[in-house]
Amino acid sequence: MIDERRYFRPADQPCLLELERGGRRWRLGLSLCEDLWVEEDLHDQRLAGADPVGELQALRPDLLLNLSASPFAQGKAALRRELAAAAARRLGCPVVYVNQVGGNDELVFDGGSFVIGPEGSVRQQLAWAAPDLQVWEAAPTTAGAGIGAVTDHDRFPLPAADELLLRTLVLGLRDYARKCGFRQALLGLSGGIDSALVAVLAAAALGPENVQAVLMPSPWSSAGSIDDSHALAQRLGIATTRVPIAPLMDGFASALTPALAGPPAGLTAENLQSRIRGTLLMAMANQQGQLLLSTGNKSELAVGYCTLYGDMNGGLAVIGDLYKTSVFRLCAWIDSPAASACRQCLGLPAEGELIGRAIREKPPSAELRPDQLDSDSLPDYEQLDPLLRALIEEQRGPEDLIAAGADPALAQRVQGLLRRAEFKRRQAAPLLKVSPRAFGSGWRMPIAAAG
Repeated sequence: MIDERRYFRPADQPCLLELERGGRRWRLGLSLCEDLWVEEDLHDQRLAGADPVGELQALRPDLLLNLSASPFAQGKAALRRELAAAAARRLGCPVVYVNQVGGNDELVFDGGSFVIGPEGSVRQQLAWAAPDLQVWEAAPTTAGAGIGAVTDHDRFPLPAADELLLRTLVLGLRDYARKCGFRQALLGLSGGIDSALVAVLAAAALGPENVQAVLMPSPWSSAGSIDDSHALAQRLGIATTRVPIAPLMDGFASALTPALAGPPAGLTAENLQSRIRGTLLMAMANQQGQLLLSTGNKSELAVGYCTLYGDMNGGLAVIGDLYKTSVFRLCAWIDSPAASACRQCLGLPAEGELIGRAIREKPPSAELRPDQLDSDSLPDYEQLDPLLRALIEEQRGPEDLIAAGADPALAQRVQGLLRRAEFKRRQAAPLLKVSPRAFGSGWRMPIAAAG
């Protein structure tokens, strides 16, 4: 279970129950979540201590039941199967892996419970990122508890990685809104790929009739961004409201000019636009009782390419644990024919492109000044994201990256941006955790750090 060491002490002996069923005595082994995570050759996070599976071997259980609260992480579904299969082969009995389903703040428990036969094959598989109930009958044999013929793995293939990610994000958003008492959501729609993905997730999680998008064009907003936003909203069936911010920009500039001995300029003027938009969104969400969704991604949060009290406003950062390159990849999959069945299952239009080529191929831009591009301020995301992943999730230092071939100046720069943006992340909305290490409860770094 998550953080169980806060609340429980490990047992000093294995847990085995004996039950009478159908005139036969069953020996049922019980284990909790990480009790299965003892195979060092399968993963690199083996906890020091006992081997609960090994301790059960001498007791010869007929069946092992593993009760898990295992949150989603990319690649974890396959690993769970491998760990359960290893336990089944060691014990010579089936393993029933039962996983929690639902979102709890940043954690999303993605379900996907299954049964593994004694030889390590999948015998039964429940739904992913959704409640499900099935009956599996364990028939006693001379070798222990088993069921008929061996089942081929191909009968229960794992969903595509992007499908699991999409379903998990939808579940996390739906449960967060429901448990916080919200039925409707609000977001700013810019014509960019981040807000487009959040709009898709919100429509799937809450229903398009419960999602409102706000378009807030400035003098620097391109016509394409406005048109792309309207087209996306129409495809999704969500309502839009347009609130131009040029008059507000003029009003703020007039109010600040005497105090600043001149109008706001440079980064101050750019941040002011973002804060105007953030204020409008918060006011509308407050007035209408909606959950405001922040649309920033992990790359931006990592390097501080975001504005406090502006685009960071919101009750939930839906894609705050997705790097920019991951956003592009997921959106490309959503628009592919391979996603049609999943989209239909989630209540989204199944045919044609949903996000759209115009949005997916648009160079990233905050549009806070004429002809602005993200690449004016940041390295290309194809360069930036691998460095961030190594620094954040692999916990490697710039020296390691340089030794592995990274450009020294770039590695040092990215590390500096990551460190200096900590004060922003400390004030950010909670996010949905989908990576091994997200900005949230598992990220405990000081704001004031020397060097």
